[in-house]
Amino acid sequence: MSTLNLNLPTLSSSLVKSGNTTTATTTAQQCYIHPVVLFSILDHYLRRNDNQVRVIGTLLGVRSDDGRVAEIRNCFSVLHFETDDEVEMDIDYHRLMSSLHKRASSREQVIGWYATGKSLSKHAAVIQNFYSHEAAPFNAVHLVVDTDMTNGQLGIQCLQGSPVGIDTNSKNCLFLPLPYELQYPDAELTALQAAADSAESPEGLALLISDMEQLEKTIAELRAMLERVSTYVHRVCTGEAKANNVIGKYLMDMLAYVPKVDVDQFSGLFQTHLQDILMVAYLNNLARAQLNIADRLQRIV
Repeated sequence: MSTLNLNLPTLSSSLVKSGNTTTATTTAQQCYIHPVVLFSILDHYLRRNDNQVRVIGTLLGVRSDDGRVAEIRNCFSVLHFETDDEVEMDIDYHRLMSSLHKRASSREQVIGWYATGKSLSKHAAVIQNFYSHEAAPFNAVHLVVDTDMTNGQLGIQCLQGSPVGIDTNSKNCLFLPLPYELQYPDAELTALQAAADSAESPEGLALLISDMEQLEKTIAELRAMLERVSTYVHRVCTGEAKANNVIGKYLMDMLAYVPKVDVDQFSGLFQTHLQDILMVAYLNNLARAQLNIADRLQRIV
């Protein structure tokens, strides 16, 4: 197992040498994070060794063609050991896992790295220098997750390193905040809603609802949002509330996406779709009943 062993303040390594340090030329301006990344980081932190204060790992994802937008889709843990004077990192394991993930998803590449804690580690600049080489020609993204929940919530910092000074030493790095946004795909949003419902349950359980119940819940939420928007528009038109240009532009853009469909035609399409759902549910119950009958007959025979 080869490791990255860097002593402070004198930096020396067979893999990353301070004299040959090169910096990335393209920096990200926006970062999108999938919820599965945060769950993986929390799972890694909960499974850490007793003598570990923080854990680190590699962030994987995709970038736009110009590299200004990064989307973090996945991550994996990396073994490391750190003291006040040095930090060791398993480079072979990192590169092996990167190649395996590359086979599973050819589009994913190394975006950067993550660490847990309330603030930056003392060796953050050194590790950032290594990941800048791995993510070249783009700048590496650093994600700091406050697993201690200092303010009663899971704090997230999205940062990127910027070299400072005329010296090429890897410790001359300034971390700047990077705008980020949590991205919820439809498949993950359903699971997150179930997890949120389980937090409010006394027993910590969340019951999965049927398709019809989910449809009813979605329609109720849609009606509530429409009523809230209608109330706001009415208050603005009557002069009770001050108009907001940003909200007005957003509403205009949303209305532009709504197709112009006749009321009768929309009602017919909705009824057809509803009948299709009822038919699928009927066939599902029928198949289940047939399987139960076949199982009972098999036991009798």
